[in-house]
Amino acid sequence: MGIVAPAGPFDRESFEAGLRVLAERYQPVYDDGLLARTRYLAGSDARRLDELNGALADDSVKAVFAARGGYGSLRLLPKLRRAGPPKLLVGFSDITALHLAFQAAGRVSIHGPVVTQLATQPAEVVHRLVHLIESPETPVSPLRGSPLVDGGAEGPLLGGNLSLLTRLLGTPYLPDLEGAILLLEDLGERPYRLDRMWTHLALAGVFDRVAGIALGEFTDCEEPGAEYSSAEVVAALAADVGLPCVGGLPIGHGALNVPLPLGCRVHLDGGSGRLDFLEPAVTPA
Repeated sequence: MGIVAPAGPFDRESFEAGLRVLAERYQPVYDDGLLARTRYLAGSDARRLDELNGALADDSVKAVFAARGGYGSLRLLPKLRRAGPPKLLVGFSDITALHLAFQAAGRVSIHGPVVTQLATQPAEVVHRLVHLIESPETPVSPLRGSPLVDGGAEGPLLGGNLSLLTRLLGTPYLPDLEGAILLLEDLGERPYRLDRMWTHLALAGVFDRVAGIALGEFTDCEEPGAEYSSAEVVAALAADVGLPCVGGLPIGHGALNVPLPLGCRVHLDGGSGRLDFLEPAVTPA
């Protein structure tokens, strides 16, 4: 398993704790250069790009794990290696930029814990991640959330972090969203900012193209002293759109970050609050 730091710098203690989890089953490999720091980045753009593209090109590396999110993945997109044999990329938050670029190229990736988060996750999350990486026969088990807007929809699961998704509107790195189930989550964005980004998606025609919406957690997104919550704001926005929608899925920056296959077909049931996975993330060798 290749470990890369395409975005922000990270705490070494949590990184090594996550490495120990991976090492129970796999052989993590990385270069000490990923410990570099350049302001708010894990080293220069050139360093991070060479590391990421090198891991994607290395035949001995079977999957690539992001050490952390933060910020910086957007800066690598123009020279990101997207050709060659399929290889799973695992991460979330800022890694959404890389996920979307891969889906634009028709590839599957895994929205799931970064290395520095891995040791904080329960065993069932790690087992699910192993299933996604290793099992070509069966999809992972369904997830349940809260019913927000009734109706059913089926399509490829695309998206991730709301902030990052809005930043790719108008660029060649956003995949075709026609008929997709759109996954959204975020961290530290006050309700009016969530409203602004959601409205940006609406004005760009995103909700005219997607078939349904799957909402993860919106962590630390409350307005101090407000009489409304971020969950209420997002639920109202979803109701206005009117597409089948499930909320409260254990995905994102909260205590649980359940891994999901991006680019694979799913079925969303807004009435029951259920998200079913119809395809495995990998195919037989």
